[in-house]
Amino acid sequence: MADTQEQAVHLSGAPIDWGTLVADLNRLLRLRTTPIGMKMFATAAEMEAVPKIRRPGDIHTTDQIVGMAARLNWTVGITNDDLVGAQCGAVIGLREPDEEWLSGKHMTGVWYETIEDSSAHQHAMHTVPFGQYEAMAVSPLTTGRLDPPDIALIYATPAQMILLINGLQWSGYQNFEWACVGESACADSWGRALKLREPSVSIPCFAERRYGGVQDDELLMATPPEFLPKAVAGLEALSRNGLRYPIPPYGIQTDAQAGLGRSYDKPSK
Repeated sequence: MADTQEQAVHLSGAPIDWGTLVADLNRLLRLRTTPIGMKMFATAAEMEAVPKIRRPGDIHTTDQIVGMAARLNWTVGITNDDLVGAQCGAVIGLREPDEEWLSGKHMTGVWYETIEDSSAHQHAMHTVPFGQYEAMAVSPLTTGRLDPPDIALIYATPAQMILLINGLQWSGYQNFEWACVGESACADSWGRALKLREPSVSIPCFAERRYGGVQDDELLMATPPEFLPKAVAGLEALSRNGLRYPIPPYGIQTDAQAGLGRSYDKPSK
């Protein structure tokens, strides 16, 4: 990624009309899952002041809380007391990643063969620094209840996702490089985006699919919201060039010259 100053050249600081933005994303990508926002709060009282906030009555994973917003259109707030185990809270900075957590012993023999493997995994995860926040909330972007959210979360199929990435790259090109931590892939999406303030794409992990309702064919982009108007502008430009969703299959045995010619045999502007 380019540094923050270079990013700012291509990003608008204007307030975002969430209804229009989400309508544009749905029109251009035909998203199946509600785009949502996530916001961290310094105190639980600030989180509880969000309009129409729901508080869990049971113990959940963060994946489930995110799923409540993305799949049920709820506005939900949590503290670390609402989360199961240490893994979820550590990613979003609600629990300290202490030596026991970093050892990875709770994952040894489950996801990784040795404690050395488990510890390497824990150290590889992107986590929000501990001590800044007491609470977190998620809500559909269109509600405007977290205005502005710290990050937006967009679930998409691989074809939708690559076009969303292409939209970000239309102007002020950046070569995005993302890693895969494996299990606990929320560290690759909302953990990374919250920590680094960069668009972050992940392959949702077993837990996200089992507990969070993420579908077999879904990927996840977590991004600071200021990148989204840029992505929409890029998607609009690509659409005018005939590069839009859904991507129509051309045929694996068809002469490709005619199809490619529609895009590339054009005079330069």
